Amino acid sequence: MADSHPHAAPARLRSLPSWLLTQASLPAHRLVADNLAAVGARGYHYRLLATLTEFGPESQANLGRRTGIHLSDIVAAVNELAEAGFVDRSPDPADRRRNVITVTASGRTRLDELETVLGQVQEKLLAPLNDQEREQLVSLLAKVLDHHGRP
Repeated sequence: MADSHPHAAPARLRSLPSWLLTQASLPAHRLVADNLAAVGARGYHYRLLATLTEFGPESQANLGRRTGIHLSDIVAAVNELAEAGFVDRSPDPADRRRNVITVTASGRTRLDELETVLGQVQEKLLAPLNDQEREQLVSLLAKVLDHHGRP
């Protein structure tokens, strides 16, 4: 007998990895957005702070390329982070027309806070999987992304 759940998808759809990835991304995105919003943050904030912490000071243009965030969105997110004291923006000594963005000590603390929130999100999202299944899922998804070129 077919699944009587009102939101059950046809078996043909459930056999398509592309459909499954798209559907799984919906609750993932919602959980991330809702949980970050609860602490006054957005996904862009985490991406920028994590990138600056790992790679060091960057121009806004380089941050956009490295994170896959559109330049117009970078400006708004950097403005929010700068207003909160999480990043410093200063003219590039080599090219005064560019700004260099640097994470501050409070930005590193904020990154730690956001990583705690995102860790909780991962737990909620992957609740039906055991540790080995989680590692396998992450490994396989990374392999697919690497093949197609990460942003």
